Amino acid sequence: MDEHSGRLTVFFEEPFWVGVFERIEGDRLSACKVTFGAEPKGSDVLDYVLRHYGELRFSDPVLHEARAKADNPKRRQRAAAKEMQPTGVGTKSQQALQAQREQMKTERKRITKAKREAEEQRRFELKQQQKKERKRGH
Repeated sequence: MDEHSGRLTVFFEEPFWVGVFERIEGDRLSACKVTFGAEPKGSDVLDYVLRHYGELRFSDPVLHEARAKADNPKRRQRAAAKEMQPTGVGTKSQQALQAQREQMKTERKRITKAKREAEEQRRFELKQQQKKERKRGH
């Protein structure tokens, strides 16, 4: 059975507060970056998650190896303390976000190119029509 988990990391990235959602499904990790603006309170973050989680655009999944669970209680306590320390965004999340940015960039380029070609075609047809009208005369 696949394991599903998620994590939200909120940190200050000059000049805004940013949240990075990480979603782990089995051995795949995908991420999404959200800009909050002013420092969000815990209730603001919870409200945002409840209202907008379905609208988030996560990156394509990248391979993520799961960490082995520690059996030693002291080791678990140290791991929990380490998790509580502000570490920022994980490297895998950064890679997933970068892949998402690249994908959105290529999508934007494709759309822009299609619009530009359609506009050029429209102008060409307009010039051809004007030529025909001039040639036809009165």
